Amino acid sequence: MSATPVSTARPLPSAAARAPASGSRLAALADTWLPRLVLSPTIIASLVFVYGFIGLTAWLSLTESRMMPNFEFAGFGQYTTLFEIDRWWTSASNLGIFGGLFILVCLVIGLSMAILLDQRIRHEGALRAIYLYPMALSFIVTGAAWKWILNPGLGLEKMVHDWGFPNFSFDWLVNSDMAIYTVVIAGVWQSSGFVMALFLAGLRGVDDAIIKAAMVDGASLPTIYRRIVIPSLRPVFFSVLLVLAHIAIKSFDLVMALTAGGPGNSSDVPAIFMYQFSFTRGQLGLGAASAMMMLATVLAVLVPLMYMETKGARNGR
Repeated sequence: MSATPVSTARPLPSAAARAPASGSRLAALADTWLPRLVLSPTIIASLVFVYGFIGLTAWLSLTESRMMPNFEFAGFGQYTTLFEIDRWWTSASNLGIFGGLFILVCLVIGLSMAILLDQRIRHEGALRAIYLYPMALSFIVTGAAWKWILNPGLGLEKMVHDWGFPNFSFDWLVNSDMAIYTVVIAGVWQSSGFVMALFLAGLRGVDDAIIKAAMVDGASLPTIYRRIVIPSLRPVFFSVLLVLAHIAIKSFDLVMALTAGGPGNSSDVPAIFMYQFSFTRGQLGLGAASAMMMLATVLAVLVPLMYMETKGARNGR
């Protein structure tokens, strides 16, 4: 008898067996490309409308552009002209005064209010809402409201005079030496509650066991906050400084609504300088140069803060 030959060929997989494999490949492709497709419009828009326009502004600052853009390279003449304008240095000085006081006072008041609310006092929710309410307003509304309050013939000064104190004077709004400080008052009033909320969130994240252990060891509450709690809020301080510095540098609407840069140019800031020279005086190249100097100021604040934060994270602090 002859033996029946045995086939060694593997059977072809059925359609039902091939379906899961193809389905898994499609799922893998979807997991890989779907997030990219969803994010791509946002990324493209950011590249064009943020970084693209930053690049365009940088190039215009190197041209002789006036009413209309002129894309012919002309060197750094606009920056030389900018640094020769006294008004630019006045606005930069005002930014230093406003930014320094605004950040410092907001930090002190915000941290103090956060520590107060962290004591689990009565009506904490109502107080927190009151402190946060100014942040719900726009800077235009804040500036208009404080313009009425600080108006010598309408607001605080007139009210105190009506109470029987005719010698009281608070004319900072119309005093060229003090006008910039009215912007500080309005800015602090609006932003302190936001700073308080950030610090309060950080305080509530501190482990209670550490505080109780320190109290068992005999540490007083001020010492606990000074030596343990506040140093642990380093990331919160970084975030607060970053946000406040950004608000200070781009301050435009608050100053325009409150003082419009006056009296004269005494409360002028770089944002107003840039706007007026670019869009009302037909000096587009000069306005672009001032905008790039504002960007350089942002980077001068941002880069050291990020370096200190990353250095602290690497060191485990």
